[in-house]
Amino acid sequence: MAKSNPEDLPTGPTTLRVMIGSNLRRLREAAGISREDAGEEIRASSSKISRVELGRVSFRLRDVRDLMVMYGVQDEDEIERFVDMARDANQPSKWHRYSDYLPDWFSNYLDMEGAAFMIRTYEVQVMPGLLQNEAYARAVMMLGYGHTPLTEIDKRIDVRMKRQEILDREEKRPELWAVIDEAALHRPFGGASVMRGQIQSLIDSCDKPNVRIQIVPFLSGAHSGAGAPFTWLRFAYEELADVIYLEHLTGGLYLERDSEVDAYQAAMEHLCVQATQPHKTQDFLRQIIRDHYS
Repeated sequence: MAKSNPEDLPTGPTTLRVMIGSNLRRLREAAGISREDAGEEIRASSSKISRVELGRVSFRLRDVRDLMVMYGVQDEDEIERFVDMARDANQPSKWHRYSDYLPDWFSNYLDMEGAAFMIRTYEVQVMPGLLQNEAYARAVMMLGYGHTPLTEIDKRIDVRMKRQEILDREEKRPELWAVIDEAALHRPFGGASVMRGQIQSLIDSCDKPNVRIQIVPFLSGAHSGAGAPFTWLRFAYEELADVIYLEHLTGGLYLERDSEVDAYQAAMEHLCVQATQPHKTQDFLRQIIRDHYS
């Protein structure tokens, strides 16, 4: 079983659940035990074992202990370490205080985003959430949430701004590599003044050592990512495989199969070839401001 130092563990309960579940699956498979037999050990079904191994449900601490013993783990310290991790994984997320304003599926994504060491994202219609300034975020949300009370809009904007703190934290900052379709630069959410401020914010973000921004210009024609925004999360933990995240109106979808992840990785690499090179992005954005928002 791969070991991580406690101080290096991601803080989000979602990522902890996935790590624990992944290790339990590896132990089970190494011991040659079926999901059905494992389920019987903890008085549950094979489908419950599957959900546990995918990190989709919280843990009963007794189940974690019983399964590890069944799988042949004899080191009591190792068992206690994972029981402690399971206890932490059952705690509310740091985003719990926003639970009235955030769906569970998005809180789970925020946990995983905060644990990633590389975030690669492609956007078509709007700026990536991690690069939106407050005025632009408000304009987007005001349009998208119709009759939502202003207090709820304020809370959602607060979440968006707090998300961005991961880019400036003192330790373990993730690398953000954003590819943005030029169309997003021409959708004037909030009007010319707001867009000018937002594009200037992108220009400023380009100076951050852990941020890389590319623009896919109209002149590139059809391209591999047409019409399909997505985010690729990569983690520094052996227990966490790469994840492709797709968001739609009422939920989020995680793609984890190797074939699916490989397809989106290939699409991202192709997009990066078609886009402006990072060192030319600021000039491209300044030209957009001069031509459309001055």
